[in-house]
Amino acid sequence: MIPKNTVDKIIETARVEDVVGDFITLKKRGANLLGLCPFHGEKSPSFTVSPSKGIYKCFGCGKAGNSVNFIMEHESLSYPEALRYLAAKYNIEIVEKEITPEEKAQITEKESLYIVTNYAQKYFTDNLWNTDEGKSVGLSYFRERGFTDEIIKKFQLGFSFEDRRAFSKAAIAAAYKPEYLVKTGLSILSDKHVDGTPITINDIFDRYTGRVIFPIHNGTGKVIGFGGRILNSDKKFAKYINSPQTDIYDKSKVLYGLYFAKKQITQEDNCYLVEGYTDVTSMHQAGIENVVASSGTSLTVDQIRLIHRFTNNITILYDGDVAGIKASFRGIDLILEEGMNVKVLLFPDGDDPDSYSKKVSGDDLRAFIKKNSLDFIKFKTNLLFEEARHEPVKKAALVKDIIESIAIVPDAITRNGYITECSHILQVDEQTLVFQVKATRDKKIVKKNFQPEAAPVEAQYSENTNQEVKDDLQKLLDADLNPFAQQEKNLVRLLLQYGTHLIEIQHLNADNENVTSDVSVAEFILNELDQDELSFMDATCQMFLYEFMLQIKSENIPNTDYFVKHKNPQLAQTTINLISSNDQLSERWKSKHNIMTAHETDNIKKSITHDLFIYKEKRLQKLLRDEKEKLRTASSDDEIQTILISVQRLDVMKMRVNKLLGRTII
Repeated sequence: MIPKNTVDKIIETARVEDVVGDFITLKKRGANLLGLCPFHGEKSPSFTVSPSKGIYKCFGCGKAGNSVNFIMEHESLSYPEALRYLAAKYNIEIVEKEITPEEKAQITEKESLYIVTNYAQKYFTDNLWNTDEGKSVGLSYFRERGFTDEIIKKFQLGFSFEDRRAFSKAAIAAAYKPEYLVKTGLSILSDKHVDGTPITINDIFDRYTGRVIFPIHNGTGKVIGFGGRILNSDKKFAKYINSPQTDIYDKSKVLYGLYFAKKQITQEDNCYLVEGYTDVTSMHQAGIENVVASSGTSLTVDQIRLIHRFTNNITILYDGDVAGIKASFRGIDLILEEGMNVKVLLFPDGDDPDSYSKKVSGDDLRAFIKKNSLDFIKFKTNLLFEEARHEPVKKAALVKDIIESIAIVPDAITRNGYITECSHILQVDEQTLVFQVKATRDKKIVKKNFQPEAAPVEAQYSENTNQEVKDDLQKLLDADLNPFAQQEKNLVRLLLQYGTHLIEIQHLNADNENVTSDVSVAEFILNELDQDELSFMDATCQMFLYEFMLQIKSENIPNTDYFVKHKNPQLAQTTINLISSNDQLSERWKSKHNIMTAHETDNIKKSITHDLFIYKEKRLQKLLRDEKEKLRTASSDDEIQTILISVQRLDVMKMRVNKLLGRTII
């Protein structure tokens, strides 16, 4: 268990702009920072970081929190795991208290998988440098390929022995559980293992036997998987094998080398995309570090969005294989659809980034890339036009293909530039292309938004539905379940922003005399709700009330900072949403919905009592209606008597509230 003083130190040290900046590029926008949200796909940045408040909020998807919440959400970690992550980042030592068996049981399986992959990386790296087989086979291979010791160490490259159980035996001897070796994909479970029985060393064997090892890191530097290259030419075995899908590794959401490249990608405002592990390491060795690899997989939207967090520009480096280039066009269309700029570079025949970088100096490699990189639409048009120039049918198909690519570009100015350029290359009238691109875009929009009449609500409001429409639907659902939700949220906001403010109230003392006292806004609101036995109907709002009550009993009134840093991410996010939403609302909207304006501090007591008593009056009125409705179905005199007593009590409460509101009840 992490001591409270250490938790406070971690939260104080982990500045939100630094933590978030490890994952996305943030640009200055007034007092805040702006970037593309890492939690949902977006083309225009709506993710805002406020260094002064220590919070982030996405106005697209609604995610909000502090630095700890961000790591919890982004890395799928528990609160203690996120604290340990940040402690490691800032070199803060954690001396944990003795934890109970119950707390030990809460350590997640995912954390165990990270521990195993970290052990495996160190094991393979140690094999490479400190064993005879590793040095004579693995290290010799890397050096023969022209890799320096510095680059080998930087990427933590390693070697796996020919012995089919060498790694598994070593891991089990080091007290790592066999089931975690299997779940990370490092070991393979034999078909002979009987389900339901404990896994032993005889039931597993190593996945990467006799291969050099390329550890795969996530964006924070944790090892999550491995790639292994065979060193012999036996075609019975795959040249490369990668980790299978696990709880910590999803190849469609990972880019090899991103951890080592992200800083340079941001500085260069460009990312070079290559195919394999050695392409990345060779480019780094040549001094070009803003490079990542898709590791042999077809490019996915998730991988594109990973890059998009750091830059709007991608340059794809090809090895000159025309068939392979054509096969990748679909992936490039996905990049265009994300609103990014794509350039393409072809290396001379027979060369790839790995081999070419070994033939020239780093400066010459940079100059070659800069001189020969072409905009993708122009490159694609030129490449395919050569094959179709003299064949009308092929040319028509090419024009249609180019139109499809241009049509998915979100920015109108960029589309028009492409149309003009392609019109010249293809020798097709520009207005014809304009018309066809518009028709294609219109068709895509209709297809995207069309829903059959009988489609269920879930289909009608899918992730593609306009966010505003989904928000309106949610408001309707909330209003139906809890007609007081907005009023309750506003009262919570008042507690958060003005809970510690003192207001003057009159009350009767022990001698039944009218006296005046100063009390905090928080105590006033809680006492008033308690007096009429009211709790909030909204579960999250009630959580805030409960937390306020606990803290006040300890003679402490929590403020927004307390809740922004709260270990419960739901409370932290709601706090940020409430205070951020209040900042964003127009004055006209606030007035319409009886939300206090920027001048609410002019007369806090009047504003708060008005909002509080309006809420109480409406709640009591509804409770009265509910009780009177029960009289209709009451089946006994005792039940009727109980209901009448309740109605009388509620009437007294309502009269008191109306009197305080200045209303006369006849």
